[in-house]
Amino acid sequence: MFKRYGIFAVLSALAIALDQWTKALAYNILRVNGPVVLIDGVFELLYSENRGAAFGILQGRQTFFFLVAFAVVAVVLLFLAKLPAEKRYLPLFVCMVLLASGAVGNLIDRVSRGFVVDFFYFSLIDFPIFNVADCYVVTAAGLLILLTGFVYREDELSFLKKKERDE
Repeated sequence: MFKRYGIFAVLSALAIALDQWTKALAYNILRVNGPVVLIDGVFELLYSENRGAAFGILQGRQTFFFLVAFAVVAVVLLFLAKLPAEKRYLPLFVCMVLLASGAVGNLIDRVSRGFVVDFFYFSLIDFPIFNVADCYVVTAAGLLILLTGFVYREDELSFLKKKERDE
């Protein structure tokens, strides 16, 4: 059990470090020098300060975001405690690393800056600006949907159900 949490901590720390490094680059370079067009009319790196949630909703609700981030991490840790230590469940483990890393990465921004640094922008479709931590969360959510819908059978996920007492 402790080995699993150790691996989880190391992988999460690396993912969070990557997220924070990219945000520092955006803050120090894009904020000062302006956007970098990677594919003209399609994709660019554009500095943005997000004081809300995804797509800019819930502006200025910092306490709410702190509580959500702590809840996500708590649920992930509880999930890891129940997750079987078999290779078959490695994709679920990776999803938990991504979910926690995304939540913590954006939480660090909210605590240290008062906003989340976003910088990926698909100008072709005017998609909301996002960051690496957001990519982690969306990827994890998508994978969880695919895994629970198409990969794992219901009985393989029975570890999530409360065990009934034999009386």
